Amino acid sequence: MAGLNSKQVGWVKAIVFVLALIPFARLVWGTASGSFSDPLAAITKGSGEWALYFLCITLAVTPLRRLTGWNWLVKLRRMIGLFMFFYALVHFTAFLWFDHFFDVPAMLADVIKRPFILVGFIAFVLLIPLAATSTNAMIKRLGGKRWQWLHRLIYVIAPLSILHFWWMKEGKNDFVRPIIFGSIIALLLAWRVWWNVRSKSQPVRP
Repeated sequence: MAGLNSKQVGWVKAIVFVLALIPFARLVWGTASGSFSDPLAAITKGSGEWALYFLCITLAVTPLRRLTGWNWLVKLRRMIGLFMFFYALVHFTAFLWFDHFFDVPAMLADVIKRPFILVGFIAFVLLIPLAATSTNAMIKRLGGKRWQWLHRLIYVIAPLSILHFWWMKEGKNDFVRPIIFGSIIALLLAWRVWWNVRSKSQPVRP
């Protein structure tokens, strides 16, 4: 499994792509069929939580690759990251459409008034340049180092997303899932910090 060829990786990517669309298909079907008693709540909740799931998976790719030696996992990271943005976009669109009917000034006023919406909005805005520069052409145009520095915004986006989820659940006294998501993301970010420190402390081989 450590050394998949291009064809096998292609099959894995196709399977992951289909699986990643299933939650969206369920949201569409549930809304169209009238299965949801509150479609807005279902879409907002479902898309937001799946954006967090894909955020966790995206952050887990590098640690898993280094621990297992499965270098082919890197070829899935971009697609998984784009699905994170896709579900975040659905989450934001539901807020802009159903809550404000595309009234941007009213939406911005709501963003400023409610802190949990503000941090979620900031996280979404920071995601946009990451999604926009996910192509090989943009990596080449920016250069590897600048592209890497830009994509370190994920370390800001991750805690903002957890804070958004925490404040949203605070009014309902439902802290179990925010704690679980926060713990997973904190663990993944701590592992990255540890790995970077460890790599820098090791002597460079000639």
